[in-house]
Formats: sequence, structure tokens, C-alpha cells
Amino acid sequence: MTISTAPGDKDSPATALGPTALVLGVFSAVGTWAFLFPWTVLAGALAVTFGAMGLHYARRGTGRLWPAAVGTALGAIGLIGTVTLLWSLA
Repeated sequence: MTISTAPGDKDSPATALGPTALVLGVFSAVGTWAFLFPWTVLAGALAVTFGAMGLHYARRGTGRLWPAAVGTALGAIGLIGTVTLLWSLA
């Protein structure tokens, strides 16, 4: 192994915010239809939070913009959809 595993100049934990938001957003949006209410609300809130932080860092040059934006949108859709569904049943 001649390759160094030392972190590079652009390596940061902030690069994981967008993909994490994307995964949580997909789970939140799909989980609404599978009736996983407690987990979809939690995943939706975390996706919106991580996605907003990912958007902030992506605009500064760390990480990618599209996974953070899509994760934020899917998280908001899942969170609002679940809350609306539960509110209509109450």
C-alpha cells in the first residue's frame, strides 16, 4: 500500500451531511406509507436538520449540494405528511 490514508485538505465530517440527509429523507418519505410513524417523524426532522447544515457547508465548498437539497426536501415531505396524517386522525 503506497497510498496515504491521511485526511486531505477538503475532508471534513460536513461532507457526510448531505448523504445522511438523503438517506433519512428517503426513509421518512417512504415510512409514512408503511405506517412507521415514530421513526418517520424522527427521520424527517433529522433529515431537515442535517440537510440544512449540508446546504450551508456545500455553499462554502465542503460537500455536495444536491444530496443535501434532496434530503431536506424529502425529509420535509415525510415530516409534514406524517404530521398531517396524524392530525387528520385526531
